[in-house]
Amino acid sequence: MPQHIFVLGLEPRNLAELEALPNAEQYIFHSLLTIEEMQEGRVSFPKILQKAQDRLDQFEGPIDAIVGYWDFPVNMLVPILSQQYGLRSKELEAVVKCEHKYWSRLEQQNVIDVHPAFGLIDVDDPMATLPSHMIYPVWVKPIQSFSSQGAHYASDEGALRAALETERQQTHSTGDAFDEVLKLLDLPDEVADISGHAYMVEEAVFGQQCTLEGYSWGEKVEIIGVVDSILYDDAPSFLRYQYPSQLPEHALAKMAETTRRVLGAIGLRNSTFNIEYFWDEATQHLALLEINSRHSQSHAEIFRWVDGMPNHLAMMDLALGRRPHMPEAQGEYRIAAKWMLRRFSDGFVHRVPSAAEIAELEQRFPAVHIKIVAKEHMWLSDLEGQDSYSFMLAEVYVAGQSERELRSIYDYCCNELVFTIEDDIKEQRGDVSERNATD
Repeated sequence: MPQHIFVLGLEPRNLAELEALPNAEQYIFHSLLTIEEMQEGRVSFPKILQKAQDRLDQFEGPIDAIVGYWDFPVNMLVPILSQQYGLRSKELEAVVKCEHKYWSRLEQQNVIDVHPAFGLIDVDDPMATLPSHMIYPVWVKPIQSFSSQGAHYASDEGALRAALETERQQTHSTGDAFDEVLKLLDLPDEVADISGHAYMVEEAVFGQQCTLEGYSWGEKVEIIGVVDSILYDDAPSFLRYQYPSQLPEHALAKMAETTRRVLGAIGLRNSTFNIEYFWDEATQHLALLEINSRHSQSHAEIFRWVDGMPNHLAMMDLALGRRPHMPEAQGEYRIAAKWMLRRFSDGFVHRVPSAAEIAELEQRFPAVHIKIVAKEHMWLSDLEGQDSYSFMLAEVYVAGQSERELRSIYDYCCNELVFTIEDDIKEQRGDVSERNATD
């Protein structure tokens, strides 16, 4: 009898990855709410939870697992729904300890010292200043967000106040919803009175950014791999995620040790996870940036290309009560990357590459997958999930036998992906100009 797996935010690309897993013929994957239903507009957590419950209750067969690999609210829905339907999963409190950026820092400082100085800040105070124990430069960020939304770099007090002013003008969709989740927990005094709309500041850390992926099986924490996060030369926006990491072995070992200590203290068990780090080779300094209580679906294809299996395999094994066993370096390619093609000014999108044009590129290069993010007849600034410094046009996944090959294929794809975008000029709208994807 097949097992019925309900996936929050299931979409075609990740469905294909799941259906390629070993023994996938034993599973039937069901979409449980779309990502648009859960993340677009002003999020009401109780309504989303109720909608998910209604759909599960309408299902006439057995419910064998509820899984997800997206940020809020998916990462909160998985443990809540799993508990309600008697399924194996992680604990909600441990998830919130990871995802509540301020609470996470409080937990981290109990067991490690490789984290930046941090503190709360009043976003509504036009005269807000940096906490006395901190120095510039800093990052301003909401205590709960995803995809770097609401994050601003501030090199001095003027930039700090400008960042806070920008955020006062924004309407972020998740604050009220996060408050609803917090009501489900018995919070410690140090976080009990902090709103889901609160902001914090952290001293900036430097070096090579990377993401460690892994899973916890009971008390045992295992590492799947480390992916390098490479920025654009002149902006704090990601250019690509590249696997495997090029960092030295001693740095990777220190990350693994730090990961095990932190997750043991937080109590995140029976869960995939990813942790973002900075490694400064010159000073040999490691800094933990943030903890996510789920694996990254952005890395699924690149793990499959290099190791032979996507990181979804660990998620599935855990949900079904099996200890995961992830392969290493058993894929067809030595190196893979997800590239983020961006534009650094707003504009109105008149044309995006057609499905036929994308298919031609994917047929020319077997290890290429392209997802267009920009949408025709929309301003880039109206797209959901953008960071504070750029606008995503497309995601380009590439694998090869060398970094030089990756770059060559990506550059070729960029030259073929043509967008027509009208510049956003406040005084007057610019002429429509056709530019290729590297502009």
